[in-house]
Amino acid sequence: MFETLSDRLTSVFSSLRAKGRLSDADIDATCREIRIALLEADVALPVVRAFVAHVKERARGSEVSQALNPAQQVVKIVNDELIEILGGETRRLRLAKTPPTIIMLAGLQGAGKTTLAGKLARWLREQGHAPMLVAADLQRPNAVQQLAVVGERAEVAVFAPEPGNGVGDPIDVARRSIDHAKRQQHDVVIIDTAGRLGIDQELMRQAADIRDAVRPDEILFVVDAMIGQDAVTTAQAFMEGVGFDGVVLTKLDGDARGGAALSVRHITGKPIMFASTGEKLGDFDAFHPDRMASRILDMGDVLTLIEQAQKTFDEEQAKKMAGKLTSGDGFTLDDFLEQMAMVQKMGPIKNLLGMMPGMGQMRDQLNQIDDRDLDRIAAIIRSMTPGERAEPKIINGSRRARIARGSGVSVTEVSSLVTRFFDAQKMMKRMAGGLGIPGMPGSGGGRKAAKSAKKGKKGRRVSGDPRKAALGRKPSGGEGDIPAQKLPPGLGGKLPPGLELPPGFDPSKLKLPGQN
Repeated sequence: MFETLSDRLTSVFSSLRAKGRLSDADIDATCREIRIALLEADVALPVVRAFVAHVKERARGSEVSQALNPAQQVVKIVNDELIEILGGETRRLRLAKTPPTIIMLAGLQGAGKTTLAGKLARWLREQGHAPMLVAADLQRPNAVQQLAVVGERAEVAVFAPEPGNGVGDPIDVARRSIDHAKRQQHDVVIIDTAGRLGIDQELMRQAADIRDAVRPDEILFVVDAMIGQDAVTTAQAFMEGVGFDGVVLTKLDGDARGGAALSVRHITGKPIMFASTGEKLGDFDAFHPDRMASRILDMGDVLTLIEQAQKTFDEEQAKKMAGKLTSGDGFTLDDFLEQMAMVQKMGPIKNLLGMMPGMGQMRDQLNQIDDRDLDRIAAIIRSMTPGERAEPKIINGSRRARIARGSGVSVTEVSSLVTRFFDAQKMMKRMAGGLGIPGMPGSGGGRKAAKSAKKGKKGRRVSGDPRKAALGRKPSGGEGDIPAQKLPPGLGGKLPPGLELPPGFDPSKLKLPGQN
């Protein structure tokens, strides 16, 4: 969504990094490029003006002029202002003190309200709630049936007493749904209302009547992030006609320029609360302004990546796999297939890699990644026998030909997979051995050193020379010990029996042969 804006801002900041000091001309040129980048991203003009003015004011202040690295400080200022324009901090749902919490969805037809209702219900169910969907869109053809299908996929209840397709009173359905939710002990009610192709009085009156009938705790305005400046106009109309508490952005996975996300919050003053990033029910999460700003500036979104991994990976399974990886033993093609399936559950590989810092500079390579390659690898492994998966070394030429026929790929692809797996095994064994570097965790060299030290401790030879024997002993601080700084160079520790020095004697004053 923000690729164009991200590319422009990244190129602007790259030109600043070579400068040790920023002049007013540098700041003006940078702000001019930022203004162009925002306008190209379809951000509303009032928002662009306010944003650039704040950046310029702060860039000319002491926080940049006195900074050790002015370029990094300007990036920080832009990041801070992006976070502010996107809402400042994450806005959470307000839950009613006495259940059920009533959430009403409003927006134009085609914005994705019905699908988003299912995504929100699924997200709330995973948070431990018992949501219920209400089919109050009785105008659009098959809207009730669509909500029923979405509710079934999300594994949540659906209240749909009317068939829809122009039949039924949506205000009465919304009112009756609250009593039904109380009886069935649902703690969250999500009301899917009707939309129109454009703003009209009938749409606003119906939405306002539903609002007055159920008195929702949250009214969420659902907006298509791909419609550009029209998003701002629509948001202002709904704000005046119905009012809303938060914004939900849909279709953030599209290829539009994304200016709506940066404009709606600033124009309406209402926070962006949720974002839908795909067609699947799981492609939905709370909107974090700081993380979105970090993505725009190509600084990655590692926190979201970690959260997705935590939701996908089983803890016990992860510990078991970590043990295999660190030991370097027992990692088979079955384990590889299992790990690959877990990664695929997190979403498209391109999206996962895109959350890593600096990946914006490798966008062309990321666009060439095809998740179907993983499906081909899975087909190759599943075409192997259990014995071949556990011990790939037994896969000879005839076996590779059979596996290739079973998976529908060439023999070359099978050979390439087996070779890469062996390389991965070798790398894991090297990592398990600390790469041969003494002192590293799991280092083979470290284990050998410890073993030889233990062996030497058992049968250590002691020199017959008392001075050499004294050097091999560790100072114990007992009787007959002399501080190391008091001994002549080359001696240290405890003196051997019979060589105790008289009280008050300072051996550091002795002049040994070769000393001046």
